Amino acid sequence: MKRFALNMLALAMLVATLGLARFTIDEYNSGIVWPEPAAIQPGNSSTAPSDAIVLFDGKNLDAWKNGDAWKIRDGYTEVGGKTIQTKQAFGDCQLHLEFATPTKVKGKGQGRGNSGVYLMGKYEVQILDSFENPTYFDGQCGALYKQQPPMVNASRGPGEWQSFDIVFTAPRFDEQGELKQPAFVTVLHNGVLIHNHYKLPGGTFWDQPPHYKAHPEKLPITLQNHGNPLRFRNIWIRENIHPLVGKQPEAKQ
Repeated sequence: MKRFALNMLALAMLVATLGLARFTIDEYNSGIVWPEPAAIQPGNSSTAPSDAIVLFDGKNLDAWKNGDAWKIRDGYTEVGGKTIQTKQAFGDCQLHLEFATPTKVKGKGQGRGNSGVYLMGKYEVQILDSFENPTYFDGQCGALYKQQPPMVNASRGPGEWQSFDIVFTAPRFDEQGELKQPAFVTVLHNGVLIHNHYKLPGGTFWDQPPHYKAHPEKLPITLQNHGNPLRFRNIWIRENIHPLVGKQPEAKQ
């Protein structure tokens, strides 16, 4: 018993010593001087973050070319006879929009609840009624059109409100018009990740393979009229999506 007590005392002293050593280790500090992250109001299911540009809040389509072709009622807008395009141009961005395909089901495949959101007017995330509606997989709802199907089909039923949250990095071109960096896109459909930093091989075309052609750093966003009366609401965009840049510590002499 005496030997056991001595062993336990030694163990306790060892634990105490290790614990003390643990608390005397210096905390890592990078030395980088960071700017303070801006404080914003994050918004909720019906309001945009305070640093967002509101493109449609249910009241008017003043931010869009051809906006007068679409009807507005009860806080949403319905696709009219023209495709609409933002008056402002955008590059890298976070885009949020909500949409509902027609409650009354008409047609099938690509003829059912068809529209699309075109980043820079060139890179389409497909909108379609893909609830129990078979079509080619790289053309269903959430697909990067004719390039990449969504990881999963997260579609809700006809007439139900759905959401896209898109993070987009625009392509870069050099002075000669050669591609320096491809575009990347991340998409959440109804809160479900369906594309994770996907590298776009080029523009999304229905009649030719994807390819890049040099264009400005910023271009408008387009919502497509494909002849189906879809509804949209709560559309906003954020350009503040780049990492903070801190000052590196000065080298010690």
